[in-house]
Amino acid sequence: MKAILLNLTAWSVLPIMDGMAKYLSLELHFLQVVWGRYFFMVLISLPIIYFFFKKHLKWPNNFSLQFLRSIFLFLSTILFFYAISVISLAKSLTLAFISPIIVTLLSSLLLKERVGIHRWSAVIVGFIGAMIVIQPGIIKINFATLAGLGTGIAYAFYIISTRRLSSTDNPYLTLFFTGLFGAIIISIIVPWFWTMPNTKQWMLMIGLAAVGTFGHFCLLLSLKYAEASKLAPLSYFEIVNNIIIGYYFFGDFPDKFIWIGLLFIVSSGIYISVREHVNKIN
Repeated sequence: MKAILLNLTAWSVLPIMDGMAKYLSLELHFLQVVWGRYFFMVLISLPIIYFFFKKHLKWPNNFSLQFLRSIFLFLSTILFFYAISVISLAKSLTLAFISPIIVTLLSSLLLKERVGIHRWSAVIVGFIGAMIVIQPGIIKINFATLAGLGTGIAYAFYIISTRRLSSTDNPYLTLFFTGLFGAIIISIIVPWFWTMPNTKQWMLMIGLAAVGTFGHFCLLLSLKYAEASKLAPLSYFEIVNNIIIGYYFFGDFPDKFIWIGLLFIVSSGIYISVREHVNKIN
């Protein structure tokens, strides 16, 4: 129950970060928004971890995996923030929901795990859902839709590495390293796209980072108490707040193609997660 509550909390607050990011991207370059997300994440998390969890500030047991995990989340963040700066929150998130499908594909191709006909069928259904959302041949495919798909791919790697780290490194340490690596990389890139933010924009960037830090901390803790495959279906709860925020603040309501594609993708992801859970029990 603790894992479920933490996971649902994470997916409830992270759409707030997405909404702030989309609003800021209307006024600032999306890379500045990414910078604010990471830079202030470090400023917020470091004092908290130092004063309350100082004993956990040590060199990670698995530095290479910490680095790779941070890169995966960094790529996922950049791709998603770019996507929402161009297309709607709902469409961006729906495309990113292919992550469970990508995990299944990679487990077969790279890890040589046996994937049965049931899960392959679910992968095909999920792929059809993604095609319905993109509508190739009907609507011109742009980089934003591809970025939405790329978000799901990068996030699949992030979830796998997070689960592996939960058994070796403390979640407080993992949270700090995630922000630190991303902050260093984006701080090197962002000067080329910098526009001086006003007071409101600074405050929104700080708020965005605070919400994102809290959300990912809850996500990290939930993965410490339960397996990723069991919690994966809960991530679809994110679409509820995402649609509400997108409609209320930006006037974006999903069209019929997004709803149909979302049904295909979510059904596929849930089925894959259930099959993985059943296979582990058996």
